[in-house]
This record gives sequence, structure tokens and C-alpha cells, in this order.
Amino acid sequence: MEEWLGPLMFFALLGMIFTGFPVAFALGGTAILFAFIGVEVGLFEWSLMLALPDRTFGIMANQVLLAVPFFIFMGTMLAKSRLAEDLLTTIGQLFGPLRGGLAFAVIFVGALLAAATGVVGASVVAMGMIALPVMRRYGYSDELSTGVITASGTLGQIIPPSVVLVVLADQMGISVGDLFVGALVPGVLLALMYALYAGLVALFKPESAPALPPDIRDITGIALLKRVILVMMPPLVLILLVLGSIFAGVATPTEAGALGAMGAIGLAAANRRLTLKALKATMEETTRLSSMVMLLLIGSTAFALVFRGLNGDLWIEDLLTNLPGGVIGLLIVANLAVFLLGFFIDFFEIAFIIIPLIVPAAAVLGVDLVWFGVMIGMNLQMSFLTPPFGFALFYLRGVAPPEVTTASIYRGAIPFIVIQAIGLLLIIQFPGLVTWAF
Repeated sequence: MEEWLGPLMFFALLGMIFTGFPVAFALGGTAILFAFIGVEVGLFEWSLMLALPDRTFGIMANQVLLAVPFFIFMGTMLAKSRLAEDLLTTIGQLFGPLRGGLAFAVIFVGALLAAATGVVGASVVAMGMIALPVMRRYGYSDELSTGVITASGTLGQIIPPSVVLVVLADQMGISVGDLFVGALVPGVLLALMYALYAGLVALFKPESAPALPPDIRDITGIALLKRVILVMMPPLVLILLVLGSIFAGVATPTEAGALGAMGAIGLAAANRRLTLKALKATMEETTRLSSMVMLLLIGSTAFALVFRGLNGDLWIEDLLTNLPGGVIGLLIVANLAVFLLGFFIDFFEIAFIIIPLIVPAAAVLGVDLVWFGVMIGMNLQMSFLTPPFGFALFYLRGVAPPEVTTASIYRGAIPFIVIQAIGLLLIIQFPGLVTWAF
């Protein structure tokens, strides 16, 4: 009986999550329930639970996790102060004479905003509200518009600096800087593949991605160049400063995140957008998301403590390390599990529940954990885009006008799912894209 308590606890947690119960409370509730069972059957004493306060204080003292609210604040401030909207307008005018120019602008700004926020919901909602009305107004097809927006929004999983990568590195016990470096080439490559697809659509189906009409392209020459420099360069320089300070070892991710948050405030102030309303909205969003992450982490810590007390960690490790095919078997199972769970629960929930269970097995089998982490991020992007449950699709549905049908959103996502699958296969086939061992 005792050997089945670990698996039973794991599946009980999944059952509670799939019934719609809040994940943080599902984690904590499952931990309390099975702690009683574990004590009753004699697997451990109540003294085991005394470790929980120490672990909770350890979470609160974790300097790496302090980067989470900083990066969220940085991206949210860029969105709330409408600097992202200015970016889209300016780059749209820059590429306006080209067919598909607006799509290129959305991919670029979406990647930049996704990198800054690192949260899929925030990126997709912001781009949906900013870009979708503009693209529809100028004749872009609903399928291409929604596909570009949802795909560029999910780039927040993989393009550094990203909250997702910070949390993933913490849960995997690896350097945030190493994961940022490893994710850089795959993230940029994915954005370029999106742009290539948009260009091909504009080439072969020009009615789906027309150039902006001449009367809209009212800024040209020196005036346009000046606007590009004033609007596009400051946020781009801010992102490069944040990344560069981490890559060069000058600053920790937390320090770089603080620099990014202050830089976003400075940019908003320089553009006379630092209003009390924008600042309040940014702080509320940062508090909400950061609180969600911390509550999930505390719940997952309680779950992990009891799960280990029931020897569930040994069951998982034995199961994954003895799969047919060794490393290949582990990769298949891990990718399938993460992909399917991505339909139902958010990345943070996956990071705190699943990642700690599969990483020990990956380490035992000699898998490069930085490469493994990037692969997980790429995989989640696919699940967040895949109909009918993809999170990014639901986020866009929530802000899209009624004229944009759910079927159009689903059809628009399919080509980008294929592109992401190609990207995932590329980093599996060519690990040097992550490890820089070209």
C-alpha cells in the first residue's frame, strides 16, 4: 500500500486541477491530506512538516526570484504607458510600403514586449488590443492577424530577459544567465521564422497582407528616421542593457531586472507618459502576477515535501530513468507531458509541479539541463497555441471583437504551430543552437 501513496498523491493533484480547483490551493490541500495519510501509515512523523516554514522563508529570501516582479514591472510599464503602441505605429510606418509590413511590425514589437514581460497572457492581451484593430482596419485577414499576434505573444516563453526563464532556472537549479544565453538564438530564430512565413503570405496571398495605403504613410525620409530613432531605439537599448549586463556578468538577473524597471519608468517619464493611472495599473498587475507566482511556489513546496516523504520522488525518478530508449524515452515522455499539461495549466504551475519531478531523471541520464530547459520552453509555446485549449488563443478571444470568430483564431494559429514544431525539432537535432557549440 505504502508504495502506491506517491503515485496516488500525484494523480489526486491532477484530478483536483482538472476539476477547476485553483492550482495553488490544490497543491497545498493535497499536501495536507496526504501528510495525514503518511503519518497514519507510519511513513514519516509530523516533525517532517517543521521543514515547511524554513523552506518558505528560503523562498522569500531567494534573490533570483526577486527578478520576477522587476521584469513584470518593466514590461507592464512599457505597455501601460503606451510605448509599445508607439513602437507598433512607428515600425508599421517604417515597413508600410511593403506588403505584410504590419505583420513584421507586430512580430518585432510582440517579441520585444514578450521579452520584457515574459508572461504570455500579458503579451497576447496587450498586442491583441493594440494591433488587431489596426491590422483589420487596413485589410489584413483575420487568420494572419490573429496568428501573428498569438505567436509573437508566446515568444515571452523563450526570448530573454523573461520571467519564465528566471523561474525555470530556479526550479532546475541552473544559472539564469546560462539559460538566457541558451535561449537567445532559438528565440530570435523563431521570430525570424515567423517573419519569413508572414513574408511568404504577403508574396503569394497579397490580399491577406496588403501594404498600408499611401495616405497613411504620411511620414517619410528624415522625419521617419527621426521618429524611428526616438521611439524604437530607447526600449531596444533598455532591453540590450538588461541582457548585456547579465551576459557580461556585470549584474545578476535581479539587479538587471531592477535596472529594467527603473529604465521603463524613465522612458515613460521622458515621453510624458508617467501618469498616476499608468503607474497604479502597472503596480497592480505586478503585484497580482508576483503574488500568484509566490503562492504557487509555496504550495508546490508543501506538495514536494510531503511527496518526498511518501517516496514519490524515487518513484518518478525510477519510472523516468528506466523508460525504453533511455534519454530518447525520457525526452518523448517529458515533451508529451509538458505539451498536454500546457493545455490546462499555466507555465508557472507546470514549472512548480512537473519540472522538479523530471529534472532529477534528466540529470541522472546526463542531459544538458540548459538545453533541456530551452526545449521545455519551446514545447510550451506549442501547447499554448494549439487548439482547442491553447491559453494564448483564449487570451486573444477575450479581447478580440465579436466579428473575429474563434474558428479564425484557430486557423490562424495552425501555421505557427507548425513553425514552432520545426523550431523544437531543430534544437533537438542541433543542440549547438542552445549550447553555442556550432
